[in-house]
Amino acid sequence: MGLNIADLAISSDDLTAGGRIDDRFTADFDNALPSLTVTGVPDGAVELAIVVHDPDAPLPHGYTHWTAYGIAPHDGVVDPAAVRTGPNEEGERAWFGPQPPVGHGDHHYYFWVYALSRRVEGEPTREEFLERYGDAILEQNRLVATYSR
Repeated sequence: MGLNIADLAISSDDLTAGGRIDDRFTADFDNALPSLTVTGVPDGAVELAIVVHDPDAPLPHGYTHWTAYGIAPHDGVVDPAAVRTGPNEEGERAWFGPQPPVGHGDHHYYFWVYALSRRVEGEPTREEFLERYGDAILEQNRLVATYSR
């Protein structure tokens, strides 16, 4: 079965696709998690997962800011209190807002949503999740925003 990317979408009242992330969502300021809304969840999805990742970070695999599992497979606003938060790059189970190196230019923050055909066990890292559950992804999509210091 080919990967369908036509229907599933992730959006935010707090972010604009391709736009700059407001300071309040960054680690230097309020470190608030932006609101996220998922639509177009495909039939057969048993769980959603969200991964926020900065591939521009000067690290071998970029920088993971948030991993969230156990999200109910329906359209609507994601409730952070109702997700199972996995580790970010700091090893914490929390949102860690953007904080790129000063003068490093624009970093791109990918807010990935995945519709899965099976449940995620435990709280894997981003790399573990992609390795273990890549074959369970029914659809995926992303919202990309930028930030620099």
